Amino acid sequence: MTFVSVTRLRIRSVRFVPAFLIDTWLSARQVQRAGGYLGGQVLADRRHAYWTMTVWDDAAAMRAYMTAGPHRRAMPKLMRWCDQASIVHWLQDDATLPDWSEADRRMRGEGRVSKVHRPANGHDPMTFPSPRVTAGVRLPPHSTSPRT
Repeated sequence: MTFVSVTRLRIRSVRFVPAFLIDTWLSARQVQRAGGYLGGQVLADRRHAYWTMTVWDDAAAMRAYMTAGPHRRAMPKLMRWCDQASIVHWLQDDATLPDWSEADRRMRGEGRVSKVHRPANGHDPMTFPSPRVTAGVRLPPHSTSPRT
């Protein structure tokens, strides 16, 4: 069984986008080298919404990534930068990346909202538009990524 993690964030103001994109780039470099990382994708959606999807050997590998390095430093900023944020996790039989419609279905059915300082309509309950699935960028694991 593999562990799937999906996040959706919407940046509440264009003034936060440059710093968010820098942190996203640093976190993407980090994840590609993380132990137990099997693959992932980032989707830039409309109205400054961003989805991430990652597949891991297990939940412990994802947590080790999440609580270290650039990702850990970025997380506290998101409460101020975002007006919508949600996350969902599930187990699946293989390491194949689900499609974005499955990620959206799981997010709405099983996901939970994350705390933001200035929630917008669509945050809770999760009534945001379905993702536009034409702009995903794959994040393959780095070839020397250690496996657990």
